[in-house]
Amino acid sequence: MTSQNLETNAKNTWCPGCGNFAILNSIKAVLKSIQDEGTPLENVVLVSGIGCHAKIVDYINVNSFYSIHGRATPVAEGIKLANPTLKVIAFAGDGDAYGEGIEHLIFAAKRNIDVTMIIHNNRVYGLTTGQYTPTSPLGFKGRSTPKGSIEPPINPLELMLASGATFLARGFSHGIEQLKKIFKEAINHKGFALVDVLQVCVTFYNMYEYYDKRVYELKDHDAGDYGGALNKIKEWNYHADSKIELGVLYKKAATTFEERLSASKKDAVDIDSNIEKVLAKAV
Repeated sequence: MTSQNLETNAKNTWCPGCGNFAILNSIKAVLKSIQDEGTPLENVVLVSGIGCHAKIVDYINVNSFYSIHGRATPVAEGIKLANPTLKVIAFAGDGDAYGEGIEHLIFAAKRNIDVTMIIHNNRVYGLTTGQYTPTSPLGFKGRSTPKGSIEPPINPLELMLASGATFLARGFSHGIEQLKKIFKEAINHKGFALVDVLQVCVTFYNMYEYYDKRVYELKDHDAGDYGGALNKIKEWNYHADSKIELGVLYKKAATTFEERLSASKKDAVDIDSNIEKVLAKAV
């Protein structure tokens, strides 16, 4: 399969200027790179949730699965457990993943299951025309909060770090080269990886100018230092006028859920075999 084969006949219906285009182009480049390095693309499965982001699987000619709202994570987990040889990449929106699906993310991180979650975090429900999400800032004025949201936002990367995620990163839809680098590193990471992408919705919450003034790329950051990662993650608390770090924030090697599951299955087989031997001697 060549990069041309990654194209589909589906008409792209995202708004001009949507940050989803950067994610789409980045992941297609990464998939082509992975293929060139020897991984057949039939060994890759994409999963999406519900929202504008979900259309991404329509635009990439790779095996894919549409899940229901908030359920991209458990579907990705199920596919990985059914066939551990697959590379499973799931896409979800901030409302999709950090709202209805947050409990699934927590448990996937806790288990350290080997899937990659790419979150299109535009901080607004774009498909339903502008309601606030768990990452919308305090005071956000939208369809459901015309006088401004009275809820402070969550910091999803802080929550994922506390939950046991072994790879955490943040990208920006105005930084396609960095997105390619982060996506590839996340996909190649053995364990639960989550990339939070500041994916701007130009129609209902255009944050390009805001982010352009505040984002910076991490340099000389020890991604293996838990405390240092936590400090960097908390540096931007989603409602302060502070700088926003981009790059790999945390990464560590750890036993995956699939490895523990495989070991437990072997132990069960050994126990059954010993029981059969004992019973045979008794007879």
